Amino acid sequence: MAFFLETLFGGLMVGMLYSLVALGFVLIFKASGVFNFAQGAMVLFAALAMARFAEWIPMWTGIESRWFANGAAFVVAGLVMFAVAWLIERLVLRHLVNQEGATLLMATLGIAYFLDGAGQTLFGSNIYKIDIGMPKDPIFLLGSLFEGGILINKEDLYAAAIAAALVALLSLFFQKTGTGRALRAVADDHQAAQSIGIPLTRIWVIVWCVAGVVALVAGMIWGSKLGVQFSLTTVALRALPVVILGGLTSVPGAIIGGLIIGVGEKLSEVYLGPYVGGGIEIWFAYVLALVFLLFRPQGLFGEKIIDRV
Repeated sequence: MAFFLETLFGGLMVGMLYSLVALGFVLIFKASGVFNFAQGAMVLFAALAMARFAEWIPMWTGIESRWFANGAAFVVAGLVMFAVAWLIERLVLRHLVNQEGATLLMATLGIAYFLDGAGQTLFGSNIYKIDIGMPKDPIFLLGSLFEGGILINKEDLYAAAIAAALVALLSLFFQKTGTGRALRAVADDHQAAQSIGIPLTRIWVIVWCVAGVVALVAGMIWGSKLGVQFSLTTVALRALPVVILGGLTSVPGAIIGGLIIGVGEKLSEVYLGPYVGGGIEIWFAYVLALVFLLFRPQGLFGEKIIDRV
């Protein structure tokens, strides 16, 4: 039982990180109807900015404190992502209003390749380290219930806590603030939102900025775990099955879908992997997403896309 719970908790921790990346897809799609294939590139770009500014700021200021360097780097990287979001809306999306979905999709692919290239040009192409002080050593929990306790990685626990805190803040933002309510109104009906004076272009800038912050937090966590490298863009590919499972239009769906896929990957790899030679963790999420596309394409909590047209 203890081993099962260890596997379950490990899947939940990874699932929270998948959910974090998937939120970027959902937020942008809800507000603008754009499926943002650039989300993975945004995660990489944000992580590169965080890693490099954490190196550069102590050199510029002479202050060697790791906490100061990371805090200042996070703020500067956040401002960079705000600038990226503003430029995307100003230079690309504003000129593609009311275009076909395929056109918008190709635009986000172009943005993704541009951000990949710009990231290499501005920040370099080496593997960089983000050290935000998350402990790497494991701990044992529930020792009173199970002999020897349950082995949990502290880093995974901290990462899941950060992701959960961000999700909670986003929920409060959407529910309690005027801007959040405007975003929800735009997501429900663009024309109705415009008719009551909500400016779509400003809302799109805000939602891309929010997605940029989500990408920054996701990049910071994944960069701390894996190092900042250009394979980090593949994290977004792992989030695609999450949004298919949870629904492209559902924030709760992104969270629950991420948890389901994280747990499913771990449990299937541990309990079914030995019988099929392993590797289930690599393809499990995509097969599950394919099943949902065949039988429930709107996902668990999403609305039918045809209803939005």
